Amino acid sequence: MQKSGRVVVVSQHYPPDPSTTAAIMAAISERIAHEADVLVLSGTAGSAAAPSAGKPGIVEIRNWMPGKAVLLKRALAELLFTARTFVAMLARLRRGDVTLTVPAPFMLPYAFALAAKLKGARSVLIMHDLYPDVLVMAGLLEPGSWLAKAMHALNGPMFRALDAVVIIGRDTERLLLRYRGMNRDKIRFIPNWATLAPGVRLIAPDNPYRSSLAARYVVGLSGNLGFTHDPVIVFEAARLLCGSSDIHFLLSGWGVGFEQLKGMQAEAKLPNVTLVDRVEDEQLETFLSAANVWIIPYRKNVAGVSVPSRFYNLLAIGRPVILVSEADAEAALTVTEHDVGWIVTPGRPDQLAETVRRAATSQDPGRAERATEISRRFDFNAAMAGYSDLIRELAQKKSD
Repeated sequence: MQKSGRVVVVSQHYPPDPSTTAAIMAAISERIAHEADVLVLSGTAGSAAAPSAGKPGIVEIRNWMPGKAVLLKRALAELLFTARTFVAMLARLRRGDVTLTVPAPFMLPYAFALAAKLKGARSVLIMHDLYPDVLVMAGLLEPGSWLAKAMHALNGPMFRALDAVVIIGRDTERLLLRYRGMNRDKIRFIPNWATLAPGVRLIAPDNPYRSSLAARYVVGLSGNLGFTHDPVIVFEAARLLCGSSDIHFLLSGWGVGFEQLKGMQAEAKLPNVTLVDRVEDEQLETFLSAANVWIIPYRKNVAGVSVPSRFYNLLAIGRPVILVSEADAEAALTVTEHDVGWIVTPGRPDQLAETVRRAATSQDPGRAERATEISRRFDFNAAMAGYSDLIRELAQKKSD
């Protein structure tokens, strides 16, 4: 790719926003900036501060971010951001630009694809979540509702307008191919990556997150607990295991699901549950090393809809994973193909409790090594090479 090309990254979330999406979009933008001129249209206040040489140029789009629990206000704010982004793209895009975005907010890709088409730019959607499927999965939308039908109807022309769709899970492809105009040539599989270096971290009794726990076996939960996650199944499994003194649940995170966990623990006061507020990035490795096994709890129908980025770091430190998910979801396929954990049916706390019991007595010392070895496939440099190749290919097509 030559510096004469330009890449425009559109993202509601960008540092200093602490979200995973912000970190991913910043990583892509900063790596591509080594090879092309990059402009970021950001919805995060403060993201344009202190620009430095060699970094992407950043233009902030005014954005109002009410809490996720305030659904009506949230929808209005995201609609306003989408409209402002559309105007900003029309003002700043040039013919032949290559532009990338993610479906956050979920209305953004429709405006993004239209603006790129109107301006003669190439467009790439990085499919972190598939709508309306993820809203149906979260219980926020009925599958037969007018809104779900409208979104399905709009998805068709949007996917036809896009030049490429990046999927981060193999299970998403079959759902995309339902839409007329989508074909395998448009789809690129570029999984997200581990941010921690691969290597088995030993269970250390003096780990600050573990030292106060008397139990021999610690079950962890970490990360954003949004509408697609099911914190109740984890808490109810802990309740079922309350009499097992050698098993303890160490639960951390943020989002509506973690607030729900706080409410349940305030009422039940389970002695085998410890809640920890969000752990900052510099303490993440220490925290993840504290547990023997980690749970990722999804609601039903996750296959093809969402892929947990936290999964890769859990593998990197050599920890097995208990995944609450359908067996054909991307993370579940990795777990079963390489025997690095267990799969639990969504909505079955009894099955989760029994799986935790089985994990606590499992004798497979090779599982940790397999996990770290598999995590090497989810490599930052490999992902960046995939994005660079795709952008280079689309940039060269501008003169076709």
